[in-house]
Amino acid sequence: MKAKYILLLIFPFFWSCSSDDSQEYQNIPIDFKVPSNFPPLAYNLQNNPITEKGFELGKKLFYDGRLASDGVVSCGFCHEQSSAFTHHGHSFSHGVENAIGTRNTPPIQNLAFQTAFMWDGAATHLELQSILPITNPIEMNGDFAKSISMMKADPVYQKLYRLAFADGKINSENMLKALAQFMVMVTSSNSRFDKYSRKESGGILTQEELDGYSLFSQKCASCHSTAIFTDNSFRNNGLSIDPKLNDVGRYRVTESKEDLYKFKVPSLRNIEKTAPYMHDGRFFTLEAVLDHYSKGVINSPTLDPILKNDNEVGIFLTPSEKTKIIAFLKTLTDNQYLTDKQFSEF
Repeated sequence: MKAKYILLLIFPFFWSCSSDDSQEYQNIPIDFKVPSNFPPLAYNLQNNPITEKGFELGKKLFYDGRLASDGVVSCGFCHEQSSAFTHHGHSFSHGVENAIGTRNTPPIQNLAFQTAFMWDGAATHLELQSILPITNPIEMNGDFAKSISMMKADPVYQKLYRLAFADGKINSENMLKALAQFMVMVTSSNSRFDKYSRKESGGILTQEELDGYSLFSQKCASCHSTAIFTDNSFRNNGLSIDPKLNDVGRYRVTESKEDLYKFKVPSLRNIEKTAPYMHDGRFFTLEAVLDHYSKGVINSPTLDPILKNDNEVGIFLTPSEKTKIIAFLKTLTDNQYLTDKQFSEF
C-alpha cells in the first residue's frame, strides 16, 4: 500500500513534466496566400514566417493595454475592427490619460503590401512600425523594458513565446515580429469589388457602380492604384493649412522643402467605414471629400501636379459623377474582414 501511495504521488509529477515539455516551439505555419488580384507582397515572409502561435501572440499583444503607461490604451483601442481598424468618429486619435493627438488614426489593412507607414512615412518596415505608437507619449507612452518585464512575469506570455519562437525568448525582437505576423494577417480582400475583379460568385456591380468605377479609374486611380488602392506615395492634395497645428507632413521626416504638407496616400478599402477622412479627420462624409477635390483644393508650391490643370486646380466633378464614384467606393467594403473572429479581441 505504501509503494502504491508513493507511485500515486510520483505520477502527477511526471505528467506535469510531460505537459511542460510539450510546451515548446510549435512550427505550425499559416499558409498566407496573396489574393490573385493583389500586387506582390512588400513584406518578406521568409524572415518572419507566420505561424499559428506567432499570430496568436501578436493578437494578444495588439489588444493588451498593459503595453501602455496607463494599462488601458492598447493598439486595438484606436484600431477598432468594426471600423476597419480605425477610430471611428474621432478626428484625432486618443491616447493615454485621454491625451489627444494631432492626426487621424489610419487603418492597418493590407500593410504587408505597403512600403511606408504612418501619415508621414516615419516607418518603412512593418516590424518597426509598432514602435512608434507604443512609445509615443500621447498615444501609448509605453516603455519596452517595462513591457518585457511584465511579460516575463506573466505565465500566459511565457507559454506563448515558447510556442511562437524557436528561441522562446521574451524580448523586443520577438514581440515586434509577433505584432507583424498579426498585421500581415489583417488583410482585406473579399469586398464585392474583389469578387467582381476575380469573377467570383457575389461579384455583381450595378450600372451606377460600374459607371463610378470608370470615373474612379479616370480621375482617382493615378494615386489610389492597384487592388490596394494606394500607390504608397506622399502627396500634397491641397488641403488648407490649420494654423494651430501647422502639420508639415512628410517634411517632419525628411526635412526636405519638397515634402512640405505631403501625406501618405491612404488606401480606400473599407472607406465607407473609416470616417472621418484625411490626416486630420476634417471631413466626415465621402461627399465632403469629393467636394474638396472638386472645388476646395488650395494651390501651393508642393501641390501635387495631378491637381493642377492649366490655370485651375482640383478635379472637376458633377453632382452625378460624385454620386457614382461614392457608389463604387462602397463596393470596397469587406464585411468578412470587418467581422472575422480571428482578428477580434474576444
